[in-house]
Amino acid sequence: MIIIVSGPSGSGKTILSKLILKKLKDGIILSTDNYYKTGIRSKIFSKIIPYYFDRKLSFNNKLFKRDLDFILKNGFSNFSYKYNFERNSIKKIYKTTNNIRFIILEGIFVREIIKSLSKNFCIFIKLKTKKQTCINRVIKRDFKERGKSKNLAQKDVMKAWELFYKNKNENYSRNYLNKFIVKNKKDIKILLKKITKTIY
Repeated sequence: MIIIVSGPSGSGKTILSKLILKKLKDGIILSTDNYYKTGIRSKIFSKIIPYYFDRKLSFNNKLFKRDLDFILKNGFSNFSYKYNFERNSIKKIYKTTNNIRFIILEGIFVREIIKSLSKNFCIFIKLKTKKQTCINRVIKRDFKERGKSKNLAQKDVMKAWELFYKNKNENYSRNYLNKFIVKNKKDIKILLKKITKTIY
């Protein structure tokens, strides 16, 4: 089973994914935030292309798909990645996760992956968080993790929203096993119960 958590920057995708994993236990999270491209070209592009990290160009689709396919085929994972935005590098963390029953895919680029997945085995979750709440979260995160100033972080998140919602309806043409829209904490409690029932 694949659980897809989609939403714009700062909407709470990572937080919700961790809540689901804590509730269900037998799963793993693959975040597109940890699969940005590295190397000289990526470093140059991140300097000269506006909002590089919010564009599909920055995402290492091939690497993400390779790891996803391995887990789907074998039911376990031996490692995970952590992307460092300041160094433009990926750290490989060796940790074995066995008996995986579900995979949570989260991040702004999940739509690049799910096009190739069987829709009958996917639960799709869309987060609809207030824009100002997202902006506040991103400002704090980008200052801490990416060394951005408040003004730059705010400018970037506004553009990130624009890019994310450019094709906002593309996923709703698919017939997923289940679709959920989360707007508040009450919805999250209901969602966790429904997902538990669906998987188990």
